[in-house]
Amino acid sequence: MKKNFLTFLTLALVIVNLVLTVIMAVAIVPETKKANELITKIADAIDLDMQSGDAASTGDYDIAQLEDYPFTDSFTVNLKKGEDGKDHYVVVGVTLSINKEYKDYNDKKANLEANKETVKGRIVSVLSSYTYEEFRSDESAVKLAILQAMQDLFGKGFVVNVEFSNVMYQ
Repeated sequence: MKKNFLTFLTLALVIVNLVLTVIMAVAIVPETKKANELITKIADAIDLDMQSGDAASTGDYDIAQLEDYPFTDSFTVNLKKGEDGKDHYVVVGVTLSINKEYKDYNDKKANLEANKETVKGRIVSVLSSYTYEEFRSDESAVKLAILQAMQDLFGKGFVVNVEFSNVMYQ
């Protein structure tokens, strides 16, 4: 009798465990699917945003479409203080690549010429937001930040790349 009672008790516990597992699966699986869909959408949005900035700077444009707009003066910028606490400077020449086939090319280029000091100010503010270590370790991130600032100013598709020349650090 004791043996049958223990078998019956074990069987009852297995059935209760099975029922609770089914209830948990029914309650959790839809929520997990929703969370996975949300994570996928966020990952796609981040990937799309990263690709849009990179696409503009990696050459989706034919070289014949592009016009260089070099700034005649080099930028001498006091960089943000880093971990060493010392003042560091960078002297850099900046050239913007402009899409000649942009829909409002003539208007945007005229705005660029007329507001050259504003554009220089934006470039200086981006450059000065980096430390010496950050600038040296990842110049491409600095270029991308300047590109994004120019695209915020003129709209995407007009300024498509940023290049540095004669970079000197101290």
